[in-house]
Formats: sequence, C-alpha cells, structure tokens
Amino acid sequence: MHTVVVGTSGTTAQDVIAVARGNARVELSAEALAALASAREIVDALAARPEPVYGVSTGFGALATRHIGHELRAQLQRNIVRSHAAGMGPRVEREVVRALMFLRLKTVASGHTGVRPEVAQTMADVLNAGITPVVHEYGSLGCSGDLAPLSHCALTLMGEGDAEGPDGAVRPAGELLAAHGIAPVELREKEGLALLNGTDGMLGMLIMALADLDRLYTSADITAALTLEALLGTPKVLAPELHAIRPHPGQAASAANMRAVLDGSELTGHFQEEEAPRVQDAYSVRCAPQVAGAGRDTLAHARTVAERELAAAVDNPVVLPDGAGGGRVESNGNFHGAPVAYVLDFLAIAAADLGSIAERRTDRLLDKNRSHGLPPFLADDAGVDSGLMIAQYTQAALVGELKRLAVPASADSIPSSAMQEDHVSLGWSAARKLRTVVANLGRVVAVELYAATRAIELRHGLAPAPASRAAIEALRAAGVQGPGPDRFLAPDLAAAEVFVREGGLVEAVERVTGPLA
Repeated sequence: MHTVVVGTSGTTAQDVIAVARGNARVELSAEALAALASAREIVDALAARPEPVYGVSTGFGALATRHIGHELRAQLQRNIVRSHAAGMGPRVEREVVRALMFLRLKTVASGHTGVRPEVAQTMADVLNAGITPVVHEYGSLGCSGDLAPLSHCALTLMGEGDAEGPDGAVRPAGELLAAHGIAPVELREKEGLALLNGTDGMLGMLIMALADLDRLYTSADITAALTLEALLGTPKVLAPELHAIRPHPGQAASAANMRAVLDGSELTGHFQEEEAPRVQDAYSVRCAPQVAGAGRDTLAHARTVAERELAAAVDNPVVLPDGAGGGRVESNGNFHGAPVAYVLDFLAIAAADLGSIAERRTDRLLDKNRSHGLPPFLADDAGVDSGLMIAQYTQAALVGELKRLAVPASADSIPSSAMQEDHVSLGWSAARKLRTVVANLGRVVAVELYAATRAIELRHGLAPAPASRAAIEALRAAGVQGPGPDRFLAPDLAAAEVFVREGGLVEAVERVTGPLA
C-alpha cells in the first residue's frame, strides 16, 4: 500500500487525495517528531509560569479572560472538544473526514501547535486503522476554522462519540480504538484547541474538487467538440492564431483540446452548404473555448491558493520557536477561512456557467429549427417517440440548481461567540455546496455527451473524427445505447454520468489524441 510521510514543511494535493480516497498509510517523519517534541517543550515551559497564556492556561473565545489553574487544565482541554463537537445533520462523506484528519495532522506535525508527539502518532494510527469519526453537515462557520467537524474527530481520539470502522459499521469510538489496539489520548495544555482550530475541512474539499473539475473541464471540451461536429459547425474558430491574440492560457488549452478531438472529421465545415448558409456558429458553440478557458484559469488560481494553504500551519495560538531552545505562543487570525472560501465560491460560479453553456448546446441539438437537419429531439419517429426531450429537462433542472448554488457563501457572515468572533468566512458552507456543484456538473456534461454522440450517429454518410468515434464506441461499451425507439432513459443517463465522472470519456479520446490539457 502507498505510504504518505508527513514532515514539517506541508504536503501535496496528491498526498491528500491518496489518503482521503486511496486509503494510503500515513507515517510521521523523524523531522516531524523532533519538531513536535521541541514545540511541546515551549508549551510546557509557558504552562509552568503564573502568567496566563491563551489556549494554555485560559478559557477560549469570549471566555479567554478566565485564568485556569493547573488542576483544571486537562478538564479544560477535554471540555473544549466535548462542547465543540456540536454538529448536526447528515453525516459527511468518508473521504472528506479522512482529508480533514490528515490535513489537521499535517499542521500538528509542523511544530507550531505544541501537540505532543504521541497525540500526533495516535492521529496517524486512527487514519491507518480505517477509523472514520462521524462528522455532521452543519457546525462550521469557517472561522475559527472548521471547529465542530474537527471536534468530532478529536472526540474519536479521546475514545468518545461514534465512528465508522473499516467495515463501514458505526460503533462507539472507544470500542473501535480498542479493537485496533489504539489507546485513547489524554489531552494536556493547548492540545484540545490545537486539534480543532484550522481550515482543514474546507481545504480538503477544495483539493478534491480541483481534481474532479480538472477531469470535468477536459470532458466538457470533448463534448463541446462533439456537439460542434454534430451541428456541422466550423473548426476555424479554434485556430491557434485566434486564441494567441487573446492570451488567456485556459482558453488556448480548451481550443487545443477541441482541435485535437475534431482532427480528421468529415462532419465539420459544412455550415455554409445549407439553403440559408450560416456565417458563423452560435455563441454556445463558437465561444466554448472562451467560457471553458475562463473556468480553467479559475482552477489555476484556486490551485495556487490550495498550495499556499498546504504549506501553512493554521492554528491559534501558534508556537514560534526562537532558535535557541525557547520560544513563545502568539495569538493570530490565520484560522480565518476567507482565502479558501473565496476560491470555493469562485469555482462554483465558473462551474455553473460551464454547465449553462453545455445545456444550451444540448438544446440546440434537439431543436429541429437549429440543429441543421437532425430529427426533432433526436427521436427515432418524432411524435410517436419523444427522443431526448426530457433528458434536456433534467439537464435544465440541474443547471438551474447550479445557478442557485453559485450564490457565494463567503459574501455572508454571522457573528458568534458573544461577538468575539464577529466576522466569519462560511468557507465550510462554500465547500459543501461546491461538492454538489461538481456532482451536478458531471451530470450536465453526461447529458450533452449522450445527445451529441446520438446526433453524430444520425449524420449518415459522413465519418466523424477518429477521436469522436473512439468516444462513441467506449460509451456504447459502457452500456449507453445509441439511436433507436424510445426506451427507459434513466439507466442510460446514469451510465453516461459514471462514464464521465470516472474518466472513461477522457481516457477513450486520449487513446487517439494523446494527452489533453
């Protein structure tokens, strides 16, 4: 099994996905263990002093004015975990919780949190055992980080609350730890706070969304090319020199992808051979690289933000070693989720627009007045058969939902903690809705694929591009049927969705074109 080593200098998106989705094992490096021990010495020294230190010998949030004596500090750390594990609603997906746990371990191992090495090791042991805390949908304001979700994870480390075992069954966390030979942790000064004060949930969801959207944007370039081909459109608008004079990198990449898919097609270029010749194709076809390209550039910006967060140590307060064996603990605002929340919302806006233009292309394929010779709704016997009429209704409903979910969560803020925490990011909410956006975008692209491949097969006498033919053959091999009389459509659409989501479309086309952007 693949192993991810956690050091002191951050991690990579690939490591996060390997742990979250691939169940990779996690190990702490010797460097990380040394940094943990060093930072803990600083916390212990400060804890022995009479002066109050936030997170070490005080209450939290609006209760930070109370100094806590030595005899109550272990109880203080237990209590913050128990009281903050206040989530409600449906369970969050296993992959999200594993990303959340791994990213918190990454920050803990940085040497800036003051957590003991044995606590960090228990975090790794829980991940490696396949134990997944039960985390709920609601409870995070994205500031001070993802408090409630991380608290539910910390509760599992203490052997309390519920968790899912590697067999998928939910049991008391203490039973699961015992079954895997893991001793519950007994938290000391600062450790409870350090385990729950970070942007790890929203960052984990951002990283996974970026991976999924990479595949979907390439898939959308392919379906746009297939639609252009089915509509007998012109590929001249994809010429490199046209995109060079508006030098957005994403636009050039999308145009190049479409050119590669269409290479060798006999269907393209017939747009001026009709009774009423088209001078140019409609915007949804002609401007496909501009819209998808803008989304690609949005992905690039979001990836930069994610990489910066992956290199960060997000906690409050943080331990700052002085290089001479000492150091200090300082309060800060690095837990605020605004940088991540903004790009999560930005991605939802871009994805909604990509879904919108894909739906417009699908509708054009189905309208006999705009499809340039295709049968109404791509039906076998129009009137007796309805063809793909309601598939487009479903796609339109999904696009309507995409537009609703494009409303930014990060534009809102709800004060909390008796107005001490008076501005929050709502980044967790942005991340949760982005996951729905990504899933729905995959469905929208699948409907366009379903319509475009059927339309190409209805263009008798003209051969599609080799890459298009490869896409059609792979889709049919995946159980999605071609043209014919009306049938139960939902299974075909579901199979097309899986084909797109799991990368089957990109894989089939790249066997002909080589790697696409």
